[in-house]
Amino acid sequence: MRIIAGQFRSRPLHASRGLDVRPTSDRLRETLFNVLAPRIAGSVFLDLYAGSGAVGIEALSRGAHEAVFVEQAEASLRAIRGNLASLSIRGGYALEPRSVAAALPRLVEAGCTADLVFLDPPYAADEQYAVVLGLLGGDCRLLLAPDALVIAEHEKRRALDERYGALLRTRVLQQGDAALSFYRIKPE
Repeated sequence: MRIIAGQFRSRPLHASRGLDVRPTSDRLRETLFNVLAPRIAGSVFLDLYAGSGAVGIEALSRGAHEAVFVEQAEASLRAIRGNLASLSIRGGYALEPRSVAAALPRLVEAGCTADLVFLDPPYAADEQYAVVLGLLGGDCRLLLAPDALVIAEHEKRRALDERYGALLRTRVLQQGDAALSFYRIKPE
């Protein structure tokens, strides 16, 4: 696994071992960031279920103002900290060492406003899509900037709902066995 582009291009990243860890492939990450390219510079990027932190670190490498890594597994937190340290990233990020469902309301209370939100729960935790997208489209909607984009990585064969509260799916990209579903707050 490596950084695809930007300041840290081609630098290696490490992930914790285990069956629950399924890092976003370099190819899918490249596709994601090709779509997001015009929106990255200066953005606040939330990396939910961050795992190794590869997606959030890619955002920082490409010019995001801040990345917030939300992860509760201690082994993954160690991997994120190790990857940040190996790249000498000392600022422009925050670690939320708790579940996503607990972190989102806390981030709202702290006044965080996200431009881009990426979520990639373990495929075995299928129910987390509805929980988290429901929070982002409901009680935690204040976390999202007016033109925010929420992107969920999921198995291609697992279709996500078109709508979660105020979130409306606008696009689905498929690559291999994975898919990316893009959501925005629906206009009032």
